[in-house]
Amino acid sequence: MATNVEVVKSGAENNLSLIRKFTKRVQGSGVLPRLRAIRYSKRAASPYVVKKMALKKIKRQKEVALLIKMGKMVDKMR
Repeated sequence: MATNVEVVKSGAENNLSLIRKFTKRVQGSGVLPRLRAIRYSKRAASPYVVKKMALKKIKRQKEVALLIKMGKMVDKMR
């Protein structure tokens, strides 16, 4: 996924304007937002972790249902 951005110095152009032109081309090409999206993206959870979290959630739901049934916890849905 290499994107090359190239600028060529014209006759009377100074180095500062050349750097400015290069910066504008890089921003226009969209390279940096793509790289930042890749850099800060979260990876997908493994099937084992997903299963473990699902089992933990089911266990907690059963505990809460039991506590509500015994009157030790208030049901917020009603």
